[in-house]
Amino acid sequence: MNRIGGKPRDDSLIEVQCNAGEDNNGCQLESFSEEVPEYAEYEHNGVDKQQQSKDSVFFRDGVRRIDFVISYVDEEHKDAEKRLERRKVYEAKLQECGLELETEDKAESEDGRTCFLKIHAPWEVLATYAEILKIKVPFKVNDIPDHRDIPLSWLCTPFRLPTHIMHPEPDYFTSPFDKSKVDFFLIDDKDTFFPPSVRNRIVYYILSRCAYQNTTSQRNDKKGIKRLLNNGTYTAAFPLHDCRYWTQSRDPNCENERYSLYRYWAQFFRFYKQQPLDRIRKYYGEKIGIYFAWLGFYTEMLFYAAVVGLFCFIYAITTYDQSVWSKEICSEEVGGQIVMCPLCDKKCGYWKLNSTCKSTWQSHLFDNVGTVFFAVFMAIWVTLFLELWKRRQARLEYEWDLVDFEEEQQQLQLRPEYEIKCQKRRLNRITQEMELVLDRSAADVVGKLCICWSTVVLWIALIIASIIGVIAYRLAVYAAFASAMRDSPTNKIQLVGSVITPQLATSVTASCINFVIIMILNFFYERVAIWITDLEIPKTHLEYENRLTVKMFFFQFVNYYSSCFYVAFFKGKFVGYPGDYAYMFNNKLSGLRNEECDPGGCLIELTTQLVIVMTGKQAWGNIQEALVPWMKNWWVSRSARNHPESLYSRWEQDHDLQNFSQLGLFYEYLEMVIQFGFITLFVASFPLAPLLALLNNILEVRVDAWKLTTQFRRPIAAKAHSIGAWEEILHMIAVFSVVTNAFIVAFTSDMIPRLVYLYAYHDGDSPTMQGYINNSLSIFNISQIPIDNQPEPGENPGWFNASDTTTCRYRDYRYPPGHEKEYHHTMQFWHIIAAKLAFIIIMEHVAFLVKFFVAWLIPDVPSDVKARVRRERYLIQEYLQKYELAKLKEQLSINNGACTCPEDTAPPPTACTPVDPRL
Repeated sequence: MNRIGGKPRDDSLIEVQCNAGEDNNGCQLESFSEEVPEYAEYEHNGVDKQQQSKDSVFFRDGVRRIDFVISYVDEEHKDAEKRLERRKVYEAKLQECGLELETEDKAESEDGRTCFLKIHAPWEVLATYAEILKIKVPFKVNDIPDHRDIPLSWLCTPFRLPTHIMHPEPDYFTSPFDKSKVDFFLIDDKDTFFPPSVRNRIVYYILSRCAYQNTTSQRNDKKGIKRLLNNGTYTAAFPLHDCRYWTQSRDPNCENERYSLYRYWAQFFRFYKQQPLDRIRKYYGEKIGIYFAWLGFYTEMLFYAAVVGLFCFIYAITTYDQSVWSKEICSEEVGGQIVMCPLCDKKCGYWKLNSTCKSTWQSHLFDNVGTVFFAVFMAIWVTLFLELWKRRQARLEYEWDLVDFEEEQQQLQLRPEYEIKCQKRRLNRITQEMELVLDRSAADVVGKLCICWSTVVLWIALIIASIIGVIAYRLAVYAAFASAMRDSPTNKIQLVGSVITPQLATSVTASCINFVIIMILNFFYERVAIWITDLEIPKTHLEYENRLTVKMFFFQFVNYYSSCFYVAFFKGKFVGYPGDYAYMFNNKLSGLRNEECDPGGCLIELTTQLVIVMTGKQAWGNIQEALVPWMKNWWVSRSARNHPESLYSRWEQDHDLQNFSQLGLFYEYLEMVIQFGFITLFVASFPLAPLLALLNNILEVRVDAWKLTTQFRRPIAAKAHSIGAWEEILHMIAVFSVVTNAFIVAFTSDMIPRLVYLYAYHDGDSPTMQGYINNSLSIFNISQIPIDNQPEPGENPGWFNASDTTTCRYRDYRYPPGHEKEYHHTMQFWHIIAAKLAFIIIMEHVAFLVKFFVAWLIPDVPSDVKARVRRERYLIQEYLQKYELAKLKEQLSINNGACTCPEDTAPPPTACTPVDPRL
């Protein structure tokens, strides 16, 4: 349990009272003691903004901490009276629940129109709701020594932060708070016992459930701060940052956690340092802490995959001279003598094989023996990543008091939107307590499910339609590029001109268009997904996020990966052969002949598609995350950012920042999981993908830290013991990646056909790759090419002479003209198919066997964590027993004493009784 230290203060003698029937623009402060005449005089005369700094997280008395701030605009409006009435009732209800309020009049604000309502939760309120929410607090210092000795740990010294930054608090044994056993816990100071993250979580829990309309009806759906924000009654609701991020606060009671996080965590030049996870959790809560822990661990594991991928790439570069087939393609004796058939109808002419020498070299960088090794390695890597993350997560669960945070306790986080709709209660068979239940008929449930999932299917159909459109673009534009580049005008372009081919130009432009379509569809679908998830009225925040996660990921999976699946598994596979080409929709009249692969193979095109979509998404994401919030904040605060500290109040500074929504982390996870799919599902085509992901994530960690610390209001703290549904999605991707990479190696690369030739169809007595190119190309009689498929006059190159050249070659394994099985597949074709299927089966079984063995070998929970959990549970039982026994002895001694005092049975003076959400 992390506790914020502070100087003990006396209880406040000032109480804020705002009557529900009065205008709350000016709250009346009543003094219950004559010990603070200066404060009373200060309030009577007004605020001297030049004398007292407003960059503070305390009420005007300097004692009571501001736990939450609500803002509203006080100006003439057609709904002004309704909004004023809602505010009066709502604020009166908050006071009935024990919260203390203080209002900053609009005359005190920078814009002269915004009022701020500051909220403080006293000890009685915090203690009551801490018990309801089962918040764990310390009762004993952890006495188990940490014996974890990491070999060669001195090597990590440059990457470590100072101990007081990494672990700002000692380790404690904790237990759920019990208001009746206050003296059982380690309470030094009630004002600082609950950290600000816990305080704002409790206050938001109350704000979400307070009504803003007086009614005698049992079902009152007019409640919750979220509704008041939606209808414009309030403009913002947020907890305060404790100081400015670039400098420490002048208030000695301020913790300056934000400044510490910015200094040691949110600056890019700290990219090589550890993240201060305990401090992140202390300031932002467990949910944000667990995200950064996962992102940091994912980035660390990417380092090993990036190193191996880089070695595979270097191996490909150094072994190019050993590639016999590449030399044959580039040589004048082999590649210069082979005339290839046209790649499109009418606009494409005959061409020589050695014209693809550059693309062949590019293809060798990614289509080599290292490809198979790296695909198998990534299958093992992804298993190690997921299993080791489970261990890391288990350690965090213990260290952050989340061991008993089971799914059932999510009932304590019922969504206010669900509670509002509930009209009935029923008995929970497990807890034997009454719980809220939503009365929905079967027809209503089925109807909403149909609406929701039919909407998802409709949007997925839009994606498929857009992919078909991009394919049609590829087919239509390729002929135009081929005609325009017939005389190689791109060779005049410096550096890259010689490698630009019609295939490459088509692939790059189509990939860019596809990326733009992806981003447009993604923009609109995000809003649709949120709308249909709201329509389902999920019960808890966890259930809401899980449902939204499934819908969003299902859509994003199709949206981002469909183009890569097309290039990997469909392009070039259904082409036909000269004289009997296949056309789009099996309609020759369309003129859209199915695409053939690049002469260097389809793997290089898959690499191009992957690089453009992956890097484009990452670049666009970083712009959205960093640049857009910064520009918005710059514009909003342009007139106030030069104000001195005494004029620009802490609540106004935070009000001018961007709001961090409840789905803020959802989009961060989604971005990283989509990236995880790119580096696992198609990694066999691009071994450098983990390296690009690593470089992006090093930046991503610091960008996320920077924007959270400097550009966004402080998020409301929330608890989470894991990454939720994303963990299952990662496991699904990990399993699916084994299948996709096996198919990529077998059907997209040329690895299997080469191996079949090497061991079964080679020339001579010893295995050799000499003659592979000639063996892999079939022969077609030019005179048999239909007129519709023949090049138009002027499209053929100058060296082509129809009288001398009677045949052309094409990529396939078919019998030559004149054979009894003319243009039918040869036996070698079927041997290659059998070898491909055998490779897929063997690779999948080996990969899955290794995955399951590694998963079995590595326990999910470290042994020392298990020991600490058992020790803590034992101590809780022992200490509670001793505590109850001591209390019993004390009570018996009082009862047996000479003086019998009257028992005070009067309940404590509370204005409202908090309701346990399980009832």
